[in-house]
Amino acid sequence: MTRRIEDRGTRPWLLDQPHLRAAAGRLAAMISLEQVRGFVMVADEGSFRRAAERLRMTQPPLSRQIQKLERDIGVELFDRSQRQAQLTPAGEVFLIEARRLLALAEGAPGTARLVAAGGAGTVRIGFTAASGFGFLGRFLNHIEQGLPGVEVVLREMVSSDQFENLRSGKLDLALARPPFDRAEFDCELVHSERLMLALPDGHPLTGDGPIAAEALGGETLLVYAPGPARYFADLVAGILAAVPYTSTHELTQVHTMLALVAAGRGLALVPETASHLHPDGVRFRPLDGVEDPVVLYAVWRRNCANPALPRVVRLLDSLPPVH
Repeated sequence: MTRRIEDRGTRPWLLDQPHLRAAAGRLAAMISLEQVRGFVMVADEGSFRRAAERLRMTQPPLSRQIQKLERDIGVELFDRSQRQAQLTPAGEVFLIEARRLLALAEGAPGTARLVAAGGAGTVRIGFTAASGFGFLGRFLNHIEQGLPGVEVVLREMVSSDQFENLRSGKLDLALARPPFDRAEFDCELVHSERLMLALPDGHPLTGDGPIAAEALGGETLLVYAPGPARYFADLVAGILAAVPYTSTHELTQVHTMLALVAAGRGLALVPETASHLHPDGVRFRPLDGVEDPVVLYAVWRRNCANPALPRVVRLLDSLPPVH
């Protein structure tokens, strides 16, 4: 991971000197925390004598520590021509990394305990594009409030790909559509909604109130690809089983369907949260008499070793309702 070195009063051109960057990079591997603490103390006190007193040691051993540190990293950290312990330009830059290393060392035990308890760490969540319209944002906000030490990594993919990534360990949690193997995965229903008809402005079926599926007879519909969008493909096929319609453009993403509806390429059946996008040129009507809602599940591997995952899953039960 690329890290940015903060410039706390140092001159920016110093950060570009190759030997200083190399010295900072070798810091953790070559020297002891005792040397680092001694260096930081001398820099803070501006005096080897006062630093030695605070460290409860004599000055000669402290001076030898700093000299060894300078030999190890290959640069002079203090200007010995001055009466005070004044940092060299290299020492100014090195001080930034030294403070960071000490902070990491001091915080590491507590961080490790927090990660082991599931209060910190990383959870990788997969999600379908349609789930991002409504449920995903609420869930992420809830995780941030309930588990501020947990970082969430998001990966958008269709449901079938999410299940494969759960099996391989590349995902910890999937927000996906059925079907899936309930003997292999644990799951929880997290969201259900109506199916809506999306149609372009000016279409003869544009109007208010529910519309029967039979009214779509003779219409051109955008349909879902039966492989990657199997859930929606099966759901729509069941609803329109007795309706003589023309199908075109097998698609996987709801936002693509809405764009083509707006372009007059056909009608589409989409989850209700898709209407929250308010796409220009598209109108929505609920379907009358359709009992099966669109469902979304949280799915996870039973033997997942990530200690943060159970705490994230427990947050599902306390997720605030939609207002």
